[in-house]
Amino acid sequence: MNELVIRTPDDWHLHFRDGDFLAETVPATARCFRRAIVMPNLTPPVTTADLAVAYRQRILAASPEGSHFEPLMTLYLTDKTTTADIRAARRAGVVAAKLYPAGATTNSSAAVSSLDSLEPVFEALAENAMLLLVHGEVTDGDIDIFDREKVFIDRHLEGIVDRHPGLKVVFEHITTKDAVDFVMDGPITLAATVTPQHLLLNRNDLFVGGIRPHNYCLPVLKRSTHQQALRQAVASGSPKFFLGTDSAPHAKHKKEASCGCAGCYSAWSAIELYAQVFEELGVLDKLEAFASEHGPNFYGLPLNQGTITLAKRPWQIPEVIKMSDGDTIVPFFAGQTVGWQLQG
Repeated sequence: MNELVIRTPDDWHLHFRDGDFLAETVPATARCFRRAIVMPNLTPPVTTADLAVAYRQRILAASPEGSHFEPLMTLYLTDKTTTADIRAARRAGVVAAKLYPAGATTNSSAAVSSLDSLEPVFEALAENAMLLLVHGEVTDGDIDIFDREKVFIDRHLEGIVDRHPGLKVVFEHITTKDAVDFVMDGPITLAATVTPQHLLLNRNDLFVGGIRPHNYCLPVLKRSTHQQALRQAVASGSPKFFLGTDSAPHAKHKKEASCGCAGCYSAWSAIELYAQVFEELGVLDKLEAFASEHGPNFYGLPLNQGTITLAKRPWQIPEVIKMSDGDTIVPFFAGQTVGWQLQG
């Protein structure tokens, strides 16, 4: 196969950041994705309907001229989030709320420290047809970082799903076989996003030949056995798994630091890298459903009507991307060759 035409895909999990970043990150996503679920962990975080509306306007202002790109906004949950906040967000067009355990990832210090306090909020989400998006890790200092996803499932997520059967839950950027099995065995109201980095890499890629800061993300890469479970999940064609890049830019000097930031900036190569994975797995025929159908079907949104074309043509991902403020970003898979390229 030398050419692949698929329905225009969506990205169901990414980080645009704000300010000068938007001029880089929004066009990178809009080049091939029609819609994207936008993470709310800014500084300060997007905790109200008004902040979500304002952020959406900044994203649209950074969209390429003539673009039909649509940002889908989310609300950042805190211990102080109320049911009134949820109702106001829904009226403003916000489609989901994001649960970060406090300290789990970038800009999550203001996030939830007591999940029990959010039970009324979970009920309000279900009543208002909004989804709950979950960063599924505990942050206890005594729990090994490679075990935090499994512990979160056992300690928190299983109970949330059981107690709220009317609530749609997306277990985001899953990284373990435990998460795959939990989603597979769970109700139809439970789904998961899978990133390119967790399909392409395992924890060896963080350390072999030296520390690799641009492969560092949260949740952190896991053992090869977990990577293979993720690959088998997407290859299965199950509608419970769909595309979510977790593309997350940081300036080069903040990644290559004594306490480097977590995140892989994959927007400029994401759909091509997914195609590479699906080709390796021998299931290119299942890429369209994973990228373009499972997500909108789970969210209850219409499928996109356009198409994109990928050509079987090797190209090299740039070593760096220059920002307008003089900073640079090292993209995911920088300097490496990808076998598929988006046309047009």
